[in-house]
Amino acid sequence: MSILPVSEWASWNVSFGGPGTGSEPLSGRWYSTHKTQLFGVLLAAASNFLISVSLNIQKCAHLQLACQTKLKPYYKSKLWWCGIILLGLGEVGNFTAYGFAPIALVAPLGCVSVIGSAFISVLFLKKTMRAGDILGGTLTVTGTYLLVTFAPNVPQELTARQVQNYLVSWPFLVYSILEIIIFCILLYFYKRKAVKHIVILLMMVALLASLTIIAVKAVASMITLSVKGKMQLTYPVFYIMIVLMVTSCAFQIKFLNQAMHLYEATTVVPINFVFFSTSAIVSGVIFYQEFQSAALLSVFMFLFGCLLSFLGVFLIARNIKEEQLQVPFIDCGHIPGQKLTGKIQPDSHSSCYGTLNNEDSSVKSQS
Repeated sequence: MSILPVSEWASWNVSFGGPGTGSEPLSGRWYSTHKTQLFGVLLAAASNFLISVSLNIQKCAHLQLACQTKLKPYYKSKLWWCGIILLGLGEVGNFTAYGFAPIALVAPLGCVSVIGSAFISVLFLKKTMRAGDILGGTLTVTGTYLLVTFAPNVPQELTARQVQNYLVSWPFLVYSILEIIIFCILLYFYKRKAVKHIVILLMMVALLASLTIIAVKAVASMITLSVKGKMQLTYPVFYIMIVLMVTSCAFQIKFLNQAMHLYEATTVVPINFVFFSTSAIVSGVIFYQEFQSAALLSVFMFLFGCLLSFLGVFLIARNIKEEQLQVPFIDCGHIPGQKLTGKIQPDSHSSCYGTLNNEDSSVKSQS
């Protein structure tokens, strides 16, 4: 068994301008066999970058409101709503990308959002660029290039009948049973033993995310085929997948919010990215059999690209955490003679920015 098939060597020669069926990059046989996947990659990358822009716009809106003397709810800010609209467009683009590219390729491209957010904050929020950010960005970009280059090239037009066959295949049934057992064990420790370690919470998120990704891929593919004239929306499996997608996504958000409440975002984001990407790749391999005909070298280089992306995200998140720890601050609750009338924004449970009241009597008593 050869490490790389002859046909794949020919495809590479074409893609890099070598001798083959074409003479230019992105032309001939390579482009004809990869153009659908290439569109999905570009759509996913652009959508994740749009999400990073939207998050920074929302953060900028919160900072502007915090500097105003007159209290104003954040949902009355036009800038905040602009960020929400961009976030919605980015998520829709991500959803659509699953209809054109493999799960194993779209899911790890979430690193584009992390690196984009880091560099946008440097340009517009005046954050400090550090050597770790540059190294993390370089590793992430290199890993993304390897992901795109060595991702599995499988047909993305999934019919409802194909999805039905995948649902009753024995690899997926075994995978589902194991996932249910592991999830129940984690849920037992979470509910009965009150163990709320970040790994337990994010593992439950990842297990639910694998089902969400499977359903999203199926729904997006069937909608894409229906738009092209091959109606798939009349099959019951389409609506079963929609229910699975919404239900698993709702519980996934619940546990992710719990993790964000208990731990810092700089800790949750990289760990969740690694767990989510790993579970998505595994679900794509088992359910959609995306690496079934892939060469050994392609699989190795793809996994190496994932590793580089994971390391890059961890480096960027670690630098953000260090920068936050070095910023001096005053705990408003410990200022003599002052007390809080409300929570300091941004706060997801409140729409107003808290303030301080003067307490002349307490100041006098202390003097």
